Amino acid sequence: MKLIREEIESVKFLVETTKSGKKSLYIEGVFLQGEIKNRNGRMYPMETLRREVSRYNEAHVQAGRALGELGHPDGPTVNLDRVSHKIVSLKESGSNFVGKAKILNTPMGKIASSLIEEGVKLGVSSRGIGSLRTTKEGTNIVGDDFMLATAADIVADPSAPDAFVEGIMEGKEWVWEGGILREKYAEQTKRRINTLVDQKVLEEHKLNLFNDFLNNL
Repeated sequence: MKLIREEIESVKFLVETTKSGKKSLYIEGVFLQGEIKNRNGRMYPMETLRREVSRYNEAHVQAGRALGELGHPDGPTVNLDRVSHKIVSLKESGSNFVGKAKILNTPMGKIASSLIEEGVKLGVSSRGIGSLRTTKEGTNIVGDDFMLATAADIVADPSAPDAFVEGIMEGKEWVWEGGILREKYAEQTKRRINTLVDQKVLEEHKLNLFNDFLNNL
């Protein structure tokens, strides 16, 4: 499965005040788009998104642990030391899924708040893993094995008018192994090296193993 990220810039930043006078900063807007070929040449079937959003809402949003990071993590897991916000809702609206997230009082949340207050243009980026199937027309259809890591990370958006990718680790594949997401080829290479007990055999195979690893990045 590939790590897939899509950026969307059309989000709003809202300040809400409670009765006690406490102010909270929120992000609100389209977090996910379905049934449309985006600038990355990918298309998410609505049934795939609907199923995964339902799972994500139940397992993460409703449980109060739908977290997102500031910036672009290089893997499919959420790093707690980089968490900047908590997603509080994610609802279907036409072919989109509209989300709302609260900026948290964490180190990264404080940085995000400062950037917003200073007028820095920010967007959101969904992050997940899944397989891709290419059609004859060249569209990459996201498979029904798609799983969301987070509906929204906060990212700097330099130019795009709608959804685009900041980065997809195209060559890296992620697999479930013992309940843990692992980077496929890194783990395979490590295991193969560990099986080469004899030092002479190891030396003979080391370069080939390394070349195989690089070719799969």
